[in-house]
Amino acid sequence: MFFPRGGSAHVARALATELPAYGWDVTLVTGSLSDSHGDARAFYQGLDVRPIDFAAGDAPMHPSFEDRPGATDGVFAAVDDAGFERHVAAWSRAFAAADADACDVLHLHHLTPLHEAAARVAPDVPVVTHLHGTELLMLEEIADGAPWPHAAAWVRRMRRWAQDSERILVLSPGQVDRAVALLGVDPDRCVLSPNGFDPERFDEVEVDRAAHWRRHLVTSPRGWAPGEDEGSIAYTEAEIAPLARGPVAIGVSRFTAVKRLGLLVRAWAGAQAAGRLPQDASLVLLGGYPGEWEGEHPYDAVAASGARNVFLAGWHGHDELPAFLSAADVNVLASVREQFGSVLVEGMACGLPPIAVDRFGPADIVEDGVTGWLVPPDDRDALADALAEALGDPVERRRRGRRAWHDARERYSWPALAADLAEVFDEVADVADGRLSEQAPVA
Repeated sequence: MFFPRGGSAHVARALATELPAYGWDVTLVTGSLSDSHGDARAFYQGLDVRPIDFAAGDAPMHPSFEDRPGATDGVFAAVDDAGFERHVAAWSRAFAAADADACDVLHLHHLTPLHEAAARVAPDVPVVTHLHGTELLMLEEIADGAPWPHAAAWVRRMRRWAQDSERILVLSPGQVDRAVALLGVDPDRCVLSPNGFDPERFDEVEVDRAAHWRRHLVTSPRGWAPGEDEGSIAYTEAEIAPLARGPVAIGVSRFTAVKRLGLLVRAWAGAQAAGRLPQDASLVLLGGYPGEWEGEHPYDAVAASGARNVFLAGWHGHDELPAFLSAADVNVLASVREQFGSVLVEGMACGLPPIAVDRFGPADIVEDGVTGWLVPPDDRDALADALAEALGDPVERRRRGRRAWHDARERYSWPALAADLAEVFDEVADVADGRLSEQAPVA
């Protein structure tokens, strides 16, 4: 349902690319924003994609599982019955046009009105639901008393959709208990299906660090400051000189509140002020689509904290990420509600040990003391300690980085994950075929 910018779109693209090798042909019915950074035809280039263009009015703009003030994608739990029906009608047309009723399996990402549309257009086709975690966060907020006006109706719908699914794909073991408690699903229907990385794309690559950072921070900068103009931030040669000399920590994320970029900047400033970081250590923040941020912008956090050697590199495409990761030494993610953490896996595939929060997906990805560092959520001092240890001890950093590289390939390669998913689809399709055979009239 969502136009391609978030992590689930990368998952859909990777699986659609790999599944044909295991006997499954894939058609992608997906949201799109053809007039901006969200064009599905470009993002899913080379695949059989059927874009539903929000800008052209093919469907109403999708809601979100997060309530972000001022955002165009308001939270699902605030959408009334009439709005729900408009979404279902639009996606029913999309499914009918894509011949969904002739498919063997419908693989639906998240719990959205697509489930209702699928039930109306293709009631005999089994559904495999892919939970990416944000839907569980919304349900948990509702359970905690979030005052959205239509929350109860959305809880009922989402529980029904999940319970009608043949299989529920979850990103990490910890999501099984949450899915069972929030959605009332049979735990035996839950299948562990973590996110992965492309081993042909993500690996250590040779990078001229000085030239790389000069190009992206001085010559062609994309980092931006908040405000009406939102002008790009151009650094000087003298300012970026430490990036070529000392260790580099990189943080890759959107500028949303849960990512805790302000906390990361202040942890950096604190460790720096205490003399615990190498003199030439640098922190690069990669991400933040222009105009999209919540709470305190990291540019303001840098100014308020007095942090030095912190650079905003702006939003870059996924294909550019291996070079950025290879131009750094440590991958840091301070997010407190990361349902998986694909960027951690991608960094590990490039030999970077991660620093992450010991909650949700990162707690399953990172083995503390072996492949990286785990810290408690919202603990600035612990985050500063991890930064100081990682950047101040190159031998330990490289040791954990080597283990992270091997661990990523053993656990998170997309070809291996697609092979596992193909087996799930085979099983689900066989069961569905058996049911249809039992229903067929006897001559």
